[in-house]
Amino acid sequence: MAGISRISSQEAAFCKNTYISLSLIDIREIRLETKESQGAFPRKMIHGREERRRLKARAAALSIVSNTVLVVMKIAVGLLIGSVSILSEAIHSGVDLLAAVMAFIAVRVAGRPADDSHPFGHGKVENLCGTLEALLIFLAAGWIMAEAWDKIMQPRPLESAGWGAAVMLISVVANTAVSRRLFHVSMQTDSVALAADAWHLRTDVYTSLGVMAGLGAIWLGGLLFPQVDLSLLDPLAAMAVALLILKAAWEMTLQSGRDLLDAGLPGEERKLIREHVAELSPMARGLHGLKTRKSGGLRFAEFHMLVDAQMSVEESHRLTEIMSDSIREHYPCTVVTIHIEPCDGSCPKSCKSNCLLTEEQRKDLHVMKGGNTT
Repeated sequence: MAGISRISSQEAAFCKNTYISLSLIDIREIRLETKESQGAFPRKMIHGREERRRLKARAAALSIVSNTVLVVMKIAVGLLIGSVSILSEAIHSGVDLLAAVMAFIAVRVAGRPADDSHPFGHGKVENLCGTLEALLIFLAAGWIMAEAWDKIMQPRPLESAGWGAAVMLISVVANTAVSRRLFHVSMQTDSVALAADAWHLRTDVYTSLGVMAGLGAIWLGGLLFPQVDLSLLDPLAAMAVALLILKAAWEMTLQSGRDLLDAGLPGEERKLIREHVAELSPMARGLHGLKTRKSGGLRFAEFHMLVDAQMSVEESHRLTEIMSDSIREHYPCTVVTIHIEPCDGSCPKSCKSNCLLTEEQRKDLHVMKGGNTT
């Protein structure tokens, strides 16, 4: 939240009661005291553009290396022991690898500054990347289910299931570590592409655990109950993998689609903007027409802010700068556009719900401006 210092309570009360111009207070003395948001944004974001770009590129490169090693390992072991669940995991990791490459390209392109051809920046590249990744996951899930069904219809015995379980354990450990790193960097840089890549790997962790459990059961069953054929657990585990992948793909499609269609920011973020305006009372009288959207890691917020009608253009402009800076303290990459409107107390329906004046103050001000109270 933001608070305003260097304005005494007596001055604030005088402004509220008499509706004087802000020129009686040296607006240059206004300073914002920034502290951590209480629950609205519980993560530490990186402010520097170059540092954000560097962190995102390194995280994406780490994901590429990790997925490449896992794909080669899973394909080799899956073909060696004839496990469709391990081969399905290899396909899953292959999709993760492709997603990591796409994320690497996306974060580099999205990090470019705005230009004449793209005045709002290149952030949508990250959202587009997230959508394409989701489509790839849908395709991978379909292939896995087809292969698993074929093995259910035509069962084939597994060899050396213990090796398969060991490979899955390595996959779980590696993907857990890399996904934690990607989640951390995605929160620091507000990167949609890295968050999607992290969810890919986290899904891989869960599915690898399922496959490992199935292969482990087959291996133990072969040792303890050699007369019982448990090979059906392998395609069943692959089916479970496919269902989890489909769920993750659907959630990713919804998230990336929201940003591509310019859906508004979450309610807690819009609430924070309103609270910042309230902190600027009595200079700010209210707001209306709040519109927000997100493009990659870049936020856009525009709204109309009502101020004392006697404020000068310079004073009003300074107030918008203070407002914009306070929002960017919480959300560094935010483009804020504020339209200033004079407040005469008439309070049309569009702004009454966010008015900062009491009913009595509105009536008094309206009378002063030549209106009537009826």
